[in-house]
Amino acid sequence: MRIFSSYTLVVCTAGLLTLTLQAQPDRLSGPIGNSRMVALAGNVPPRARPEFDLGPVAASFPLPAVTISMKPSASQQAALQQLLANQQNPASADYHKWLTPDQYAERFGVSQNDVNRIAAWLQSQGLAVQRVARSRTWIEFSGTVQQVEKAFHTQIHQYLENGKLHYANSTNPSIPTAPSDMVLGMRGLNDYRLRPLNKLRGVGPRNTTAAGEHQMAPGDFAIIYDVAPLYTAGIDGTGQKLVIVGQTDINVSDINAFRSMYNLPAINLEQILVPKQADPGVSQGDLPEADLDLEWSGAVARNANIIYVNSPDVFTSLQEAVDQAYAPVISMSYGLCEGADLIDLPGERQTAQQANAEGITWLAAAGDAGAADCEDQDAVIAQDGLAVDAPGSIPEVTAMGGSEFNDGSGNYWSGTNQADGASALSYIPEMVWNDTTLGGGLAAGGGGTSIFFSKPIWQTGPGVPGDSFRHVPDLSIASSPDHDGYYVYTGGSLRIYGGTSMAAPTMAGIVALLNQYLVSSGAQKEAGLGNINPTLYRMAQSSPGAFHDITAGNNSVPCVIGSPNCTTGTIGYNAARGYDQASGLGSPDAYNFVRQWSTQAPTAAAVVPSIDHNPVFEQISSEGDPWTFAITLTEEAGVATTITGFTINGASYNVAAVFGTTSLPADGSVSSTGLGLANLAVPTNVVFGFSGTDAKGNSWTQTLSVPFDGPQIALVIGGASNAASGQQSYAPGMLLSVYGTALGNFVQSAATIPLPRYLAGFEAWVNGVTAPLYYVSPNQVNIQIPYETQPGTNTLTVGNPYVNVNYDIKIVPAAPGIFTTDGFTAAPFSSAAAGQTTTLFITGDGQLSPSLADGTSSPSGTPAAQLPKPNLPVTLAVAGQPATIQFIGVPVGLVGVTQINYEVPANTPAGTQPVIVTVGGAASQAAELMVTN
Repeated sequence: MRIFSSYTLVVCTAGLLTLTLQAQPDRLSGPIGNSRMVALAGNVPPRARPEFDLGPVAASFPLPAVTISMKPSASQQAALQQLLANQQNPASADYHKWLTPDQYAERFGVSQNDVNRIAAWLQSQGLAVQRVARSRTWIEFSGTVQQVEKAFHTQIHQYLENGKLHYANSTNPSIPTAPSDMVLGMRGLNDYRLRPLNKLRGVGPRNTTAAGEHQMAPGDFAIIYDVAPLYTAGIDGTGQKLVIVGQTDINVSDINAFRSMYNLPAINLEQILVPKQADPGVSQGDLPEADLDLEWSGAVARNANIIYVNSPDVFTSLQEAVDQAYAPVISMSYGLCEGADLIDLPGERQTAQQANAEGITWLAAAGDAGAADCEDQDAVIAQDGLAVDAPGSIPEVTAMGGSEFNDGSGNYWSGTNQADGASALSYIPEMVWNDTTLGGGLAAGGGGTSIFFSKPIWQTGPGVPGDSFRHVPDLSIASSPDHDGYYVYTGGSLRIYGGTSMAAPTMAGIVALLNQYLVSSGAQKEAGLGNINPTLYRMAQSSPGAFHDITAGNNSVPCVIGSPNCTTGTIGYNAARGYDQASGLGSPDAYNFVRQWSTQAPTAAAVVPSIDHNPVFEQISSEGDPWTFAITLTEEAGVATTITGFTINGASYNVAAVFGTTSLPADGSVSSTGLGLANLAVPTNVVFGFSGTDAKGNSWTQTLSVPFDGPQIALVIGGASNAASGQQSYAPGMLLSVYGTALGNFVQSAATIPLPRYLAGFEAWVNGVTAPLYYVSPNQVNIQIPYETQPGTNTLTVGNPYVNVNYDIKIVPAAPGIFTTDGFTAAPFSSAAAGQTTTLFITGDGQLSPSLADGTSSPSGTPAAQLPKPNLPVTLAVAGQPATIQFIGVPVGLVGVTQINYEVPANTPAGTQPVIVTVGGAASQAAELMVTN
C-alpha cells in the first residue's frame, strides 16, 4: 500500500484547481524566457504542400485548440514501463491495479510548478490556457494566428486541397530552450485530421438475395464469430462501457433505424463534446465512420453503454477519453501511415501507455492499403514501399487487420433471412482481405513491420518474425466491402461498408463482453484489461481454439518496380500458419476467446535484451576497440533467473565477467561493462545470444541482432548547383542538385508525378516550403526549387524527421542551364546540320505561364500551344548567331524542365560550336553542338 506524506492544494495560473498528493520534482528552475528558442524539426505537415498554398491566414483568425504535450523524465518512463509490465503479470502485486488519471499525474506527469510555469509563459504571450490534462501530460491553449505566430516563431497559411480549405503552419514552430527537453510535440497548428479507414461498396439493402449474394447483418456476425452463445448465457454488454471517438456530430435517428431494422434493443448512448472545443457539426466525410463504429460496436455489445466522444479532431476526442477514463474500452477507426506522422508517434504512444495504466484497452484499425499504407487513398499502385498504419502500430494498441470470407463451394448461408436479417449458418473459413484486383484501387488489410516501434517482449510465437520491431496486425476480422460487406445505416439510408474500420469496433464489442464475463464470474472486481496484446499472444499458443488461424491469401498490392521494397511488381505478406503480417493471429472465436481468457501468472522468466546504440558505429580512436557498446538484460515476468550463457556471433563470453553477476532478479536488470569489438567487416549484423535457467527450472534463450557499421557519417551539405549547368545560380522551379553526406538512406528515384516530398528517408524545404524530389542518394539529391520562392537569400533545409541542416542559396529570377550528356555536349542531340531544327532542354528559366504547381506537369493531352512557357524573354544563339526558336514549353511528363526546338542558323560554320540560352538577360553555360554541312 502506498503512503503519501503530504497533501497540498495548488492553484494553477490558468484558474484550474489540482489536488496534488505527492509533488513531482520540478524540472524547470524558474520562469520561462524568450531569449533563446529551439525549433521543433519536422513539424510542417506533409499535406501543407506549396501548390495548395493560398498565402498567410488572417492575423485575427482563431486557433481554437493547440496542445503542447510533455514527456516524463527518464526515471518516470522507466517506472511506467515496469508498472505496465506488472499490471499484466498475475504474479505481481500490481496485477490489474489500474490508476486513476489523477494517480497517473502524481507518478508520471510533470510537476504542478512546471505546469504553472509553462501556463504562465503561454499567458504572457497573450494566449489563453483552456485545459490542463488531469494527467499533467499536456496543456491546451487558444489564440489568434498573430499571437501563435509571434509566440512560436512560425507562419500559418491557408491551403486548398481537393476543393477544401485547410490551415497549417508552413514553417517549423519554435519553443523556448528552458522547457524544450520536456516537450514531446505540438498539435493543433493545423486542421488536417487522421483519415477514416472504411470502404464504401454501394447502396443496400441486399441481405441474402435470390442470386445468392450475401451481406453482413448483426445476427450473421453473431453466428460467424460465435458470439451468439454468449448472448444465450446473458453476456450481452449489460453494465459495460465502451467509447467510440469521432470528429463529427451524428444523427441519432440513423443509429436508431439500424437497431430497429435488425431487432436490436434501444441503444444506451451518451454523447460527450470535449470541453472547450467547438461543435464540429456534421462532417459528411466522417459521418459514415461514426455511424458504423457506433452501430457495430453496439451490434456486438448489444446492451453496453456506448459513449461517443466528439470534437473537431478525433485525436483530441481520444485524448479526452483517456484523460477522463470514460470507459475501459476505446475503439478508433482512424489512422495515418507511420512515415507521414513520425513526429506525433511519441505523443500518441504516451497516450496509449496512460490508457493501459488506467486499465483501458485501445483497439485501432490497421489500414486499408495492404502492406503499403503510405499511399494516397485513391492510389492504384504503390510507390512508397512497405509501411504500416499508426496508431495501430503502437505496442500498447491492438491493431485490427482485415479478413475476407473464403467460402468457396461450402454451404455457409441459408437461402432465406431470419427476422433479424441474418442468414449465416456457421463460421465461414477466412482468407486475408484483398480486393485490390477488383479495380477500386488499393484495398487490402494493413500489416507489416513498424519502422518506429521496437518489438515488445510479448510478441512471440510461431510465425512472428525474428527481428527487433513491432509487427501488425494483432488480429483480423472480416473487412471486405465486396465479400461480404456490412450494413451501415448512415445519411438516412442503408449502405454497405467494409475496411478495417469494421474490425476495430466489432472487436471492441467483444472486449466489452469479455469485461462483463470476467466481472460476472468473479474473476475481476471491476472491468478493465489494459493492454490485451500480451494475453493474446500467450493464448495463441496455450488456447488455440480462441482464434481461427487464417492461412490463405495475402495483403500484397502492385508497386512500381524500382521503388522501395519493389523488385517484382508486388509488395506484401502471405498468410501462414501461426502469426503472419497479413492476418495477425487470425480472427476471434468470441465464445472460446471469452471463456478461455487466461489470467494465469507467467510460468517462466521473460528476459528482454537491449543495446545502448542501434546501430553501433565505429569510433575513431587510437585506444580501445573501435566498436563499444553496453548490453542490458531486463526480466519482465517477475521470475528470477540465472544467466548461463552469453555469445557474440557464436563465440562464448564469461557471463560473470561481462555482467558482474550471473543472477538476474525478478523485474530487475543487469548491464554489461567493457564490451567492445574489433576487426569487423562492416556493414554487418552482430548476433548476441543469451541463455539461462529461471527460478522455476525453465530454460530460456534470447537473441538480439544489431547492425554494426563504420564511422557515423554526419549529415552535411557540401554544395549545390544547377542540375543542368553545375553553376551556383538558382531560380524558382529549377532542378537543383545538392551534394553532401548522409543525405538519403539509399538510392531512390521518383516514379510518379506529382513528384514525392519524401524519398529514401529524405525531405527538403526552401524557406519552410516542401521541395519536390526527383532523385535521392546518400551523397546527392536532385530537388525542384518551389516556384513560390522569392528572389534573394533563401534557406534550403534538408534532412529527415529527426535531423535537419540548413544551407543558404541566392535566388534570382532566371538561372538557365542546358542539359548535357558529358558536361559539355548538348542533349539529347549532339549534332545538327546548318538550317536544321533540333532540340535541347533547360532548367532554371523561372516563372511560367500558365503556372504549374510544384512537382507537377501539364495533364496528358495538353495541346502544345497551351503548354507552360517562361514569363521572361528567351533567346538562343549558336556560334554567337541568333537562332530561331520554333517551340518552347514544359512538355507533358517533365517537371522543372523546358524543351526548346530551334533552327541552327544557315550560315553557322561547321564544327563544334557553342550554344547559349539567355532568359531575361541571364545566360546559360555554353553547350557544345557539332554542326555539319
